[in-house]
Amino acid sequence: MTLSGLEPQIAEMLDFAQTTVTQARAVALKWFRQAPEIITKADESPVTIADRSVEQFLRDAILQRYPEHGMLGEEFGLSHLDAQYLWSIDPIDGTRSFISGNPLWGCLVALLRDGVPVFGIVDIPFTGERWVGAQGQGCQYRGAACRTRQTDRLEDAILYATSPDIFTGDEARAFDELTRAVYLRRFGGDCYSYALLASGQIDLVVEAGLQPYDYLALRPVIEEAGGVITDWAGRPVTMHSDGRVIAAANPALHRAVLAIVAEQ
Repeated sequence: MTLSGLEPQIAEMLDFAQTTVTQARAVALKWFRQAPEIITKADESPVTIADRSVEQFLRDAILQRYPEHGMLGEEFGLSHLDAQYLWSIDPIDGTRSFISGNPLWGCLVALLRDGVPVFGIVDIPFTGERWVGAQGQGCQYRGAACRTRQTDRLEDAILYATSPDIFTGDEARAFDELTRAVYLRRFGGDCYSYALLASGQIDLVVEAGLQPYDYLALRPVIEEAGGVITDWAGRPVTMHSDGRVIAAANPALHRAVLAIVAEQ
């Protein structure tokens, strides 16, 4: 990403982040399709040595460079949440994909200032793809600008969700109603689905049950590509969101989704 339009301090942090995330690719790929031991966490989600090794690598690099910064990571939790700058890390977004040999898992890194993401990185180690969004600087895919598309009718929209199993009760009923209204629904992809939306390949991602590290890096990527990302009530996603997320290619499509799901 061209850094000339960013504040010098933020530009330096983004340059550092991109370099460090590139280095972390090798840490993850060392374990991919090598049948690492799978541990089931308290929330019944899987974790491997790859998840923990990548997060530890990123944490160590960040704390060595910016010891005063805070940290939010999937595997090793929170530290210095009162800091002005906070890093959000999801070392392997899509661990279920990772352990089943599917290459579309990614590493998510965001920098927050006073609780608001100022840049986000979606990195896909196996394919070597990367999306970067930074406030006021647009979104780039492999160094070139990318934009969401202008599909404004649900009946023309392609919708993704990681799995139908993430919805329960009223959420499931709302999601079913929504997917009956769209042109095509597909499952899988984890963070890769949001990246496809930023590149103008699909139109919607709707999910529930997410954690802040799952979506904080996605907010700058989606918004800077021209899209909208909120909770199911239409509020911007933050550290304190409830984990239900709508990502839409444009405001008109976002409004159409809200009309169906906002009451749930």
